[in-house]
Amino acid sequence: MHILIVGGGKVGSLLARLLTQTGHSITIVETRRDRQVNLSQELPTARVLAGDGSSPRILREAEAYQADAAVAATGEDESNLVISLLARREFKVPLVVARINNPRNAHLFTKQMGVDVAVDQAGIIARLVQEEVTLGEMVTLLKMRRGELTLVEQMLAADSSAAGKKVSELMLIKEIVLVAVFRKGEVLLPRGDTVLEANDEILALVKDGYEGHLKGKLK
Repeated sequence: MHILIVGGGKVGSLLARLLTQTGHSITIVETRRDRQVNLSQELPTARVLAGDGSSPRILREAEAYQADAAVAATGEDESNLVISLLARREFKVPLVVARINNPRNAHLFTKQMGVDVAVDQAGIIARLVQEEVTLGEMVTLLKMRRGELTLVEQMLAADSSAAGKKVSELMLIKEIVLVAVFRKGEVLLPRGDTVLEANDEILALVKDGYEGHLKGKLK
């Protein structure tokens, strides 16, 4: 996939680093030229442009019309909304993800504004606190499709019954899809014959209400 990331701060650069490790083509737009230079050095396989990502001209230069997904990851909600709207309506990007900096603005990040997935960092932290008792080591990273889908992460404990098993042996139901396995600094794309190991960090997409089922499989 070709992914456009607007905003090369901590959030944008971390996302770019993770996505390049999984083989995606990345273009980053960053307003600060000094940061642009650093990003180019940190991510030699990514294309890094300096400019205001809320400008149609800059997005056109970044070839937004060729992107499979766009991420508005700046530190300003107003900019992220403009970027999302342009990405969807002007450049017809199929998937638009936007960062919410101020939870009070969350109601603005809608389909009408071009946003498919809104990432409310404060809201995620609040859910982590709320779910700590019921989900234990399982961490909610993102709610999608108006809460119908949840992206979760869980580390396999040393005594986990899943350690040493192939993914196919977990007999996961159709409401659960393993997305990635983080192991010793590497990112693995799990297949049926992928063997899980203790201390693996499992990233999974789960239909709402089935988090407990996945937790049971990974205990």
